[in-house]
Amino acid sequence: MNTVTEHRAATRVLVLNSGSSSLKYQLLDMRDAGRLAVGLVERIGEQTSRLRHTCVATGGTRELNGPMADHDAALKAVAGELARDGLGLDSPELAAIGHRVVHGGMFFTEPTVVDDAVLTEIERLIPVAPLHNPANLTGLRTAMALRPDLPQVAVFDTAFHTTMPESAARYAIDTKIADRHRVRRYGFHGTSHAYVSRETARLLGKAPDEVNVIVLHLGNGASASAVRGGRCVDTSMGLTPLEGLVMGTRSGDLDPAVIFHLQRVGGMSTDEIDTLLNKRSGLFGLCGDNDMREIRRRIDEGDEAAQLAFDIYIHRLKKYIGAYYAVLGSVDAVAFTAGVGENAAPVREAALAGLEGLGLAVDPARNAVRGDGARIISPRDARVAVAVVPTDEELEIATQTFALVGKDD
Repeated sequence: MNTVTEHRAATRVLVLNSGSSSLKYQLLDMRDAGRLAVGLVERIGEQTSRLRHTCVATGGTRELNGPMADHDAALKAVAGELARDGLGLDSPELAAIGHRVVHGGMFFTEPTVVDDAVLTEIERLIPVAPLHNPANLTGLRTAMALRPDLPQVAVFDTAFHTTMPESAARYAIDTKIADRHRVRRYGFHGTSHAYVSRETARLLGKAPDEVNVIVLHLGNGASASAVRGGRCVDTSMGLTPLEGLVMGTRSGDLDPAVIFHLQRVGGMSTDEIDTLLNKRSGLFGLCGDNDMREIRRRIDEGDEAAQLAFDIYIHRLKKYIGAYYAVLGSVDAVAFTAGVGENAAPVREAALAGLEGLGLAVDPARNAVRGDGARIISPRDARVAVAVVPTDEELEIATQTFALVGKDD
């Protein structure tokens, strides 16, 4: 498959999300955006590695257990499982491989076909994404070695947010120092915010450039964005995913002097503070649980620590909704997405409680209904629509990847 004509004739995209010790994947057919196979490799580099693979057509799931030394071994195992289902990486129907890359800085503003220069730039961004970009690079290099003739496309979490104006993206610190060390607000969860804002417009029967949307991506990691006419104008995460909302284990917004205080008075090292703020804070730090379902169960039993954690979570979330309402000036919809946003009705209700003056409210009956599809949960006569829109980051990556490959002439 060395010609552009053959690339355009193929309709399948393999989406890879490479973590430090994991590899998630989905194979999609872009004729109907249908899944052909999904899977996950866990504990790469350990003796207890596990690959769980599902062929959607048959509904069959297989599990492989045993050591996988590195991502090369993991991807070769994935290729073997796909081949067993007649979906191998050597298939002429495979158009491209799309890769999630967390940090693209300001250089990458759209999906990009990967070559050596792109790899070098992603590597240069490791200091601002030390936990993610190295693993993303490993996945890219591994896939390129297996299929050097196939387009490999990087889709960046930060790309959707590169439309933010400088007034939103800049921190108020010395600009020379900031520029030298690439210190600015980049934002993350970009593929989710792009997909959900566009799907929210579709749900309203409008084009993306006709609506202003506040997107609330609430999972273990959580972020908000203000999207004006399909373009992000502000988002809650910053230089790293630590800024912004209260999350499962991350603190979100914090007075920077807390760090100095913990160093000077608490005697904590930089690494210890990093671990505290990223892994032992948020809901977990407040009450010992980062699962919203468990927190709600504890609240129902009268647990005061769980109630306080929930209240702090909601307070921060409500502040961002109000702030982004002000940034946008007018709002057509607020969209909840990701694990908590899609499934936790009490969170949605509490987040908008008291905001009726802004035209924001949920209908209790609609809010209580559980469903898999996008739906409106605000009252029928509401000035601003409130929606639940399931995110689909893999489909967004596949869509962007296939659109880029299809541009070739």
